[in-house]
Amino acid sequence: MPDAFPTTPVSSVLYRSADRASATGFVFGNGLGLGKTVITLTAIHDLKFNRFAVCRALVIAPKKVAEGTWSREAEKWDHLRGLRVSIALGSEKQRLRALSADADVYVINRENVVWVCEKFGSAWPFDMVVCDEFSSFKSHSAERFKALRRMLPRISRLVGLTGTPAPNGLQDLWAQIFLLDEGQRLGKTWSAFQDRYFHYNPYSHELREKNDSEDTVKSLIGDICVSMRAEDYLTIPPLVVDDIPVTLSSAAKAAYARMERDYLLELAETTIEAGSAVALTGKLLQLCGGNVYDTETGTPYTVHTDKLEALDELLEGLHGQHALLFYGFRHEVDRLLAIARKQGRRARLYASQADADAWNRGEIDVLLAHPASCAYGLNLQAGGHHVIWYTLSWSLELYQQANARLHRQGQEADSVIVHRLLVVDGMDMDVADALEGKRDVQDALMDALKARIESARKNALKEANAS
Repeated sequence: MPDAFPTTPVSSVLYRSADRASATGFVFGNGLGLGKTVITLTAIHDLKFNRFAVCRALVIAPKKVAEGTWSREAEKWDHLRGLRVSIALGSEKQRLRALSADADVYVINRENVVWVCEKFGSAWPFDMVVCDEFSSFKSHSAERFKALRRMLPRISRLVGLTGTPAPNGLQDLWAQIFLLDEGQRLGKTWSAFQDRYFHYNPYSHELREKNDSEDTVKSLIGDICVSMRAEDYLTIPPLVVDDIPVTLSSAAKAAYARMERDYLLELAETTIEAGSAVALTGKLLQLCGGNVYDTETGTPYTVHTDKLEALDELLEGLHGQHALLFYGFRHEVDRLLAIARKQGRRARLYASQADADAWNRGEIDVLLAHPASCAYGLNLQAGGHHVIWYTLSWSLELYQQANARLHRQGQEADSVIVHRLLVVDGMDMDVADALEGKRDVQDALMDALKARIESARKNALKEANAS
């Protein structure tokens, strides 16, 4: 069992003064798999038992992470023994019992943020709040953001943890930073932030003066944000992207072209309609996979098997190596499991921690999962090093987090290979291009924030030399 937590240049940032007026909460632009959980638990332990600065800490996390990640990390490390973690999930009665338990850290899922804020109100008992996957608070119009915002006067320390602080661009930062400083850096309102830095239209946010605006935003938040990249601190294998082009048959191409042109697809059994451009993108993405939903009945209809055949060949080419397979639509599940089992593979749909444990023990050859169901917190690196995307996600955050289930500390393979099945000239390729475009903005942000680490390191060296 480990006897010391990972030492990083940001280990001390959580110990600064917790004066809300001077906005000394912190958001980690932390690389995926860098130990944010144990670093934070270590800080909570020290703040409570050594510095007497914290009484009760509330952790808000994605449901799958809330179920076990925080409690398992507390149990895993020797220096965290004695830190009591209470998991507040389940029915309201179960949640209330867990929140009233004698503990140090209380963990809820983010879907219950509004509930817990309304339940306690002015009697709010948590002087420290940790938002795991802080980017889930990026929307200023979301009820969870509004609820937590009302509690800010009663919170002395607020910590945000995320590996993807700006998945869709710098506009994602305002709500997160507001929860840290109540509007001191990026403005008291979203509209003021938007007017100052962006040209706005209903479909996108374009920076007014790209370089100047980006630099200004980064400099404004640099004193309360720190950034780390896994490659700077850990020896982890490279991530290799393997794009596999899928060529549709003539009939499938004709069906795709018809849907794309007329928002309409006539099948033998029914006619599929896409009522808007937004709905059309979803239909075309479904069509790339081979099936398409009838919107009125919810029935999926098969149009082609071209991508399934490509998956079949890919799995055969892995020669028994295990693969984490991501799907996009519920109707794809049975077909994908059937393809894997046809080759005699032990295939399973991820549903709980038991499935993750079986995967890590090598008992599953193909683990099928939706990126939203296991994108956060799960350690799956022991079970394999191949990721397959049957249908890509539009969300850069989910895409990066899902890949990081295997591409993280503890991965022992020489490389992690991400196989992406992409229909030639189809919506698949548009999604892939969009993900690459979004990454540029986020990487620039991470690079700027990384300067905070270098500054902390230099200051620490100066202090050490002086003593």
